[in-house]
Amino acid sequence: MIPIELARELRDAGLVWHPADGDRFFLPDREMDDSVFTISEMVVEVKTAPVGSIIAFNGTTEWALDAIEQAEAIWIPREHQLREALGDAMLSLVRLDDGWRCTTRIGGHLVESTGESAELAYATALLRLLDARRTA
Repeated sequence: MIPIELARELRDAGLVWHPADGDRFFLPDREMDDSVFTISEMVVEVKTAPVGSIIAFNGTTEWALDAIEQAEAIWIPREHQLREALGDAMLSLVRLDDGWRCTTRIGGHLVESTGESAELAYATALLRLLDARRTA
């Protein structure tokens, strides 16, 4: 799993989340920053409401939390979701002695991003891609 702070940076850089079964997220600024939740139709599901998408907590009577607006949650994308978000910019992923290197093409330049895991290398590459798109 990528660090929560990196997930926050990806959201702030413009990564769009369409919640789906199995997605992980956290709720910042609610004294639950260390708790990671998973969308599951059995317990936590996405519903449409007049305010937009909400994330409903079913069967969680021990919490004073029935539902939150999607915008309040921060998605923690998984490896395949990060790779998919990189799209055509992604060129390769290579195993190194001490981690992984993801090579992307950003604005006509080859950019290498490394991480201890493939997931972290993808996330770092995606953050660089999103940042480049914001400043272009």
